[in-house]
Amino acid sequence: MKRTLFFALFLLFSNYTFSQNFPKQVKLIEDFVPKGWKVIYHTQGDLNKDQLDDQVVIIEDTNPKNFRKNENFGSDQLNLNPRIILVFFKNKNQGYTLVAKNNKGFIPTENSEMNPCLEDPLLETGGISIEKGLLKISFRYWLSCGSWFVNNADYTFRFQNNRFELIGFEHSEFHRATGEESSTSINFSTRKKSETTGGSMSDDHPGNEKTVWSTIKPKKIYDLQNMVDEDYFEILGIERN
Repeated sequence: MKRTLFFALFLLFSNYTFSQNFPKQVKLIEDFVPKGWKVIYHTQGDLNKDQLDDQVVIIEDTNPKNFRKNENFGSDQLNLNPRIILVFFKNKNQGYTLVAKNNKGFIPTENSEMNPCLEDPLLETGGISIEKGLLKISFRYWLSCGSWFVNNADYTFRFQNNRFELIGFEHSEFHRATGEESSTSINFSTRKKSETTGGSMSDDHPGNEKTVWSTIKPKKIYDLQNMVDEDYFEILGIERN
């Protein structure tokens, strides 16, 4: 996990909560979006096995005050507007019910003031998808300066126990210069984890992969509503100073 730790030192996520009030039920998804906010990602599919298309959106504030001039490496202007994920169940009659939201900073902003070289983590992945009744949220951490490593994190949530619980976590990383790669896969339902090291994406430098399996004891049940950026490090077992 040394390379992951190296990358983590370059990441400083925003650790704050955004205060927004949302109605519980509305006829149209657009009615959930607060004034001054916009939908930037959207997906639909059945999440609660009732054969109706549920909806998931990520919204972003458009406050001009959250755009900052950057005089360091990276973009000339940083968009620090907060993002919130909202999950809606389709009602059998009409309209939608808000069943989950996360406004705790789990969904990263487009840019980072502390790491201006970090590209938008949602840009390459599309952010959200629904596959076989499961909600998947994907982040890609790519820095144009400061690190050769690219990290991918995929979270899989299932609606159970009246909430969206994290049942799977996939993490991979590779070095853009050497092609070295490693990955971690965690199944929270079976409590099994696999860690693969020694991989290579380079034809000139073939790797020597080794996979180690272990049983995990999660510190808590991770659910979408309460996920925070620090959970990334906790799940990977990285201690931050």
